[in-house]
Amino acid sequence: MTKPVQSGSHFDSVIIGAGHNGLVAAAYLARAGKSVCVLERRPMIGGCSVTEELWPGYKVSTASYVVSLLLPEIINDLKLKQNGLTILPRNPASFTPMRDGRHLLLGPDANRNREQIGKFSKRDAEAFGQYESLLEKVAMHLEPILNESSPDLLPLPKSWRKIGLMKKLRDAKKGMRLHKALRAMGDQIPEGLELLTAAARPILERWFETEVLKTTLATDAVIGAFASISQPGTAYVLLHHVMGTAGGSRGVWGYVQGGMGAMSESIATVCRQLGVHIEIESPVDKIQVVNRKAVGVKLVDGREVHCKNVGSSVDMNLTFNHFLTPEDVPQAFQAAVNRIDYSSATCKINLALAEPPNFTCLPSNVIQSHHNGTIHIGETLDEIERAYDDAKYGEPSKEPILELTIPTSVDQSIAPEGKHIMSMFIQYAPYKLRDGIGWDEIKESFADRCLERLAEYAPNIPGVIEHRQVLSPLDIERTYGLTGGNIFQGSMNLNQLHMMRPVPGWSDHRTPIEGLYICGAASHPGGGVMGACGKNAAAEMLRDKL
Repeated sequence: MTKPVQSGSHFDSVIIGAGHNGLVAAAYLARAGKSVCVLERRPMIGGCSVTEELWPGYKVSTASYVVSLLLPEIINDLKLKQNGLTILPRNPASFTPMRDGRHLLLGPDANRNREQIGKFSKRDAEAFGQYESLLEKVAMHLEPILNESSPDLLPLPKSWRKIGLMKKLRDAKKGMRLHKALRAMGDQIPEGLELLTAAARPILERWFETEVLKTTLATDAVIGAFASISQPGTAYVLLHHVMGTAGGSRGVWGYVQGGMGAMSESIATVCRQLGVHIEIESPVDKIQVVNRKAVGVKLVDGREVHCKNVGSSVDMNLTFNHFLTPEDVPQAFQAAVNRIDYSSATCKINLALAEPPNFTCLPSNVIQSHHNGTIHIGETLDEIERAYDDAKYGEPSKEPILELTIPTSVDQSIAPEGKHIMSMFIQYAPYKLRDGIGWDEIKESFADRCLERLAEYAPNIPGVIEHRQVLSPLDIERTYGLTGGNIFQGSMNLNQLHMMRPVPGWSDHRTPIEGLYICGAASHPGGGVMGACGKNAAAEMLRDKL
């Protein structure tokens, strides 16, 4: 048990929130010789990357559930594999069952993918390799840019911020690197820019004719977002399909052995080795500011912790509307913060199963290879569009789109022998419902609807369910401190990415409050289990030598 920090204690840095980004920031600061205190509101570390024993013997990744984007340099710098991190690859990576008895399996084996897609279309079987090559080329050139702190290149009023010569030079160099990355795409620049800015549906329809293939890929483009596949910006998430190497090679998504909390615990282990003080059940009440400089934090229990700088890994709404007073923040900046879009339409259901789902297209009441990857429930692009249309008018989708994962297919350590855990990530469940509807009243009936949808493909569901947890968008907000239930700490729309994240003019983790930095997913490059936000924020905090 960590001894509580004494009121009046002083550290170089205080980090608010022990999510994976906050822990990564703390570790890098401590590696540089800084004294660091991490304060976590919940009774466990990890933020959304947690493992919770919801029912005896069942260790559930209650929020985030797979990993690929975690930066390899973080894994290597912090020696995470030597400190408990084991990532288990999934093969196949994707399974889409169909009502007519057919199915589609996709994974890291190009020849196997060609065979699977060839059952539907020989043309698409050949095109898929070219499509993935394009995505890999774009991702390869852009990943280094996306994973460094963003430059402030917009010509904003001088009254917003004074930028010194050295930062201007650094930003100019980063702008040049972005230019070189785009130039390196050669004659594929138009396609690369389209992937970064356009809608997923028209791109997929141009590449492929097989409906189930397009739908499998399109589902990943909107998961976690309140967006139609016809909305500009959704194509960007298609790149995540081939980004990241944490799973063992490019684009391989894996399960963390022991659940996602084991990843967070591996980072926390390194933090403790470096002398970081990590304290749970210690909610922050206020960031203390003197002459527009952060000088410490006050906890809900009245303790005060002094420091040279503060890193906030919670979202911008909580940071600036709850931990600070209006007098602390410039009006124009506060207005920009209040314009951040937190629209969300995500629901998560965690289940304990007596046996895995038995799909009619591939019958088996025991684990088979098709249970390993992400299971997509949804066969046509129009199904996704109709599901979005319901949510657009403030109602949960009548026929929701489901992404299922069964981590016990490759990790038997997290459930009793012979039992299984299944998580369901659901679109669309709008945070804001039409008048007269409340999530606390309808979430269980909506969960029943989702299970009925799954039972169309696996009739043994819901009969094999032993326990269930339903997290509505409202529950996600309450539990994890995510405004609007938005899992990315702010929507990943075009106007909230790169040099415009979290707000234009402040994309380098700094804020108008000297010594206050943003080190969570609210900052560039945004949501996902990357760790880049924490790593890059720590670099900027060290650069300022506060």
